[in-house]
Amino acid sequence: MPDLTLETGCDSHVIGIDEAGRGPWAGPVTVTALWLNPHGYGQLPDDINDSKKLKPARRASLAALLQMPPQLYCTISKDVDVIDQWGVVQTTLMAMAEAARGVISQLQDAGFAGPAYALIDGPLLPKDMPCPSQPVVRGDSKSLSIAGASIIAKHSRDTIMQALDADWPAYGWRQNSGYGTRQHQQALAIHGVSPHHRRSFAPIRRLCEAANDTSE
Repeated sequence: MPDLTLETGCDSHVIGIDEAGRGPWAGPVTVTALWLNPHGYGQLPDDINDSKKLKPARRASLAALLQMPPQLYCTISKDVDVIDQWGVVQTTLMAMAEAARGVISQLQDAGFAGPAYALIDGPLLPKDMPCPSQPVVRGDSKSLSIAGASIIAKHSRDTIMQALDADWPAYGWRQNSGYGTRQHQQALAIHGVSPHHRRSFAPIRRLCEAANDTSE
C-alpha cells in the first residue's frame, strides 16, 4: 500500500503526478497533479491506492473526496490530435508539466510559501517541469500523493470515455475505456475508425491504411 514516506521526508510542497490512458487505442490521455495538504494527512482514507486496484464506485467516491479542500489538484486531458502529433509519451510528459504548473499556481494563490517538489509515476521526467522532480517507478503503489493523483486521473478519463461512448456506442468505450479489447477490435472491423481513435497507434494506422487501399 502507498504511504506518506516520500512526502514526509521532503521539506517542500510535494505534488504527486500520474496519468491514465496512455495505452488505449482511443480517447485522451489524462494527467493529474495532486497536493495533499499535510494538515489533513490524518484524515485521509486508508484505502487510497493505485487506481487500477479499486472498484469503479470506490474510485469515484475517493476522486470526489480528493478534489475537495484542503487538497489542491490540476487535471489535464490531451485529445487524440495532440497524441497523434507528438506521440503519446511526449504528450503525457507535456501534460505532467502543465498539471504541475497548475498546482504550483494554486499553492501560490492560496498563500503557501516555499518550494514545490514533484513525485512522478514512472521512469521518465518531463524536460520542462516547473520544480525539482523525482521519477518513482510504480509510484502509485509507493506514494499516497501519486496514488491519489492516479485515482483522479483514472476517474476523470473514465468520465470522458463514458461521454464519448454516448455518441459512439458501437465501440464499447464505457466498458473498455478505449483499450484494444476483442470487442473493440470487432467493432473497428465493422464500423471503421472514429475521429477519437489514435491514428498514430499501429493497429489504428493499419486499419486506416487498409481503408485507403480499398478506396483507391
